[in-house]
Amino acid sequence: MLPRPSESASLDQPRNAAVETTDSSHEPLFDLSGIDLATRIHGRDRVEQFIPHRGAMSLVDHIIWEHPSRLQGVACKVVGDSEFWVPGHFPQQPLFPGVMMIETAAQFAAYLFKSRVSPGPSLVVFLRIDDVSFRHMVRPGDSLYILCNEIKVGKRRFTSASQGIVSGKIAFQGTLTGMIR
Repeated sequence: MLPRPSESASLDQPRNAAVETTDSSHEPLFDLSGIDLATRIHGRDRVEQFIPHRGAMSLVDHIIWEHPSRLQGVACKVVGDSEFWVPGHFPQQPLFPGVMMIETAAQFAAYLFKSRVSPGPSLVVFLRIDDVSFRHMVRPGDSLYILCNEIKVGKRRFTSASQGIVSGKIAFQGTLTGMIR
């Protein structure tokens, strides 16, 4: 279970240690026990150096952790109560749309890829979304932790296993493929 943003996870594992990937679809993609979820190593300004999203469509609020290889990482989206979708999805009981969860993960995966292979200006486009499932609702006030683990990497293309975790529960998971255009 993930700690709340104000709490720290155990720091038994060194921050730069390789992170082991899990097989279970009901477990986080990798071990989070050595990652302090209250940490902010980069803000939105760093993400925006690598991806073109701005304004209401810039969804990654901050980066918590990156593996030194930048093949894995954890980011956070703090879901606000004044975001553009709140009045209509759904009135009286707003829920962060699943498509926005996937977009948040795609932006973080694109950031990880671009920050490693192509730091100059270029566009990363979405090619595929596979095996996506939604398991837990995300509401205004929640911190949605995005986990990305690149599982296939080429010169211009990547595939990333991605998950969103809120209140210690997997909210969504799936596999995203993108490419530098």
